[in-house]
Amino acid sequence: MKAIVAKRVDSGTADLSELRDLAAAAGYTVVGELTQTRTEDPAYCFGEGKVEELAALVEAVDADTVVIDNEVGPFQMFNIGRTLPEETEVLDRFTLILDIFGQRAQTRKAQLQVELAELRYELPRAAAKASLAKRDERPGFMGLGEYDESREQDIKSQIANIKDELDAIAETEAKRRDERRESGFDLVALAGYTNAGKSTLLRRLAAELDVDENAEKHPDLDSVAESQDMLFTTLGTTTRRAELDRREVLLTDTVGFISDLPHWLVESFQSTLESVYRADLVLLVVDASEPVAEMREKLVTSHDTLHERNEAPILTVFNKVDLLSASERDEKWAALSGIAPDPIAVSGKTGEGVDTLRRRVEAELPDWDHERLLVPMADETMSLVSWIHDHAHVETESYEADQVLLEFDARPAIVEQARAKAAALNAAESA
Repeated sequence: MKAIVAKRVDSGTADLSELRDLAAAAGYTVVGELTQTRTEDPAYCFGEGKVEELAALVEAVDADTVVIDNEVGPFQMFNIGRTLPEETEVLDRFTLILDIFGQRAQTRKAQLQVELAELRYELPRAAAKASLAKRDERPGFMGLGEYDESREQDIKSQIANIKDELDAIAETEAKRRDERRESGFDLVALAGYTNAGKSTLLRRLAAELDVDENAEKHPDLDSVAESQDMLFTTLGTTTRRAELDRREVLLTDTVGFISDLPHWLVESFQSTLESVYRADLVLLVVDASEPVAEMREKLVTSHDTLHERNEAPILTVFNKVDLLSASERDEKWAALSGIAPDPIAVSGKTGEGVDTLRRRVEAELPDWDHERLLVPMADETMSLVSWIHDHAHVETESYEADQVLLEFDARPAIVEQARAKAAALNAAESA
């Protein structure tokens, strides 16, 4: 598929680099570009003369698709499509992103979220498309079929049904998070802009060979965290186990953020983002090889996405530092200190800084409680000792006469369970 990418900006110079990457991620070969600096034309988005120039470019390079890096209204889309050669498909930025999401959605949850986003995108356009269809003007333009007056209600009904199913999935996942915490795991989420290297860093941090040992505690673990130089490689969530010095954590990689996403699109992926919002710690991963202005913009985008609903502390991780000189690091760290204080510098590719990151993650996680238990030697005592070893960090284990002394650090909930189990043992022994 051959595509032309186009963008209009009110002022300055249009940058098409991200749109080219998005088009490539969707499977297009970019064969031409067109930009314009001017205020928006209500009929064409671009100026009418620029759209005619676009039509000539489509013919010259034999493109079959035009991708516009703006949100284009339905009537603007119709007018542009009418000017272009027949059979030319016209996509705006968000239909392109949804196309990529649709291609990558493998799980039921991901597929539902993509469908929800598509319906939310389509809803405000339904009336306009119905009007065009009534006038018999290219009914079904943009390949979305004919519309009648009932279409808007149909979309609302589908949205409600999908939200109900996603709510049920979210409830199941919330229970799973609780079970994992009760099993002694801290939950750490990797967030950040798409293509920042989150999946590569996940593989570097994870104890890959140990995943199967606790499969019953986290049955959704993927065996492979996909890592490619491509936008939106990760659409669902990938969870892996990692061992720190004193704790075990579950690391979750999820869909990357991207600039200028509308509220309806972010809201459609709330179910996936819950793994970030409800984590014990968020690692905000940034591609440190990019220019300072881009890093700052992406940090702001990520913080804005996390701001309202995130419950966990955020630790900024500057990734890909193997691509920087020492002076470049110093300059960027200084320039971004206001928005990214005390970041951790790592390379997911080479492993540089990963040990420091592990120590910092452990330090930033919520504090554990210290507990000292003295329990009698009984039939169930070794079962309790084994359970505490599985769920806590044991500092002291000593056997004296007919008693066992355990000193350990653990999550407050684990400490409460250990106390209850020890009390039951003492009560049984005294009976």
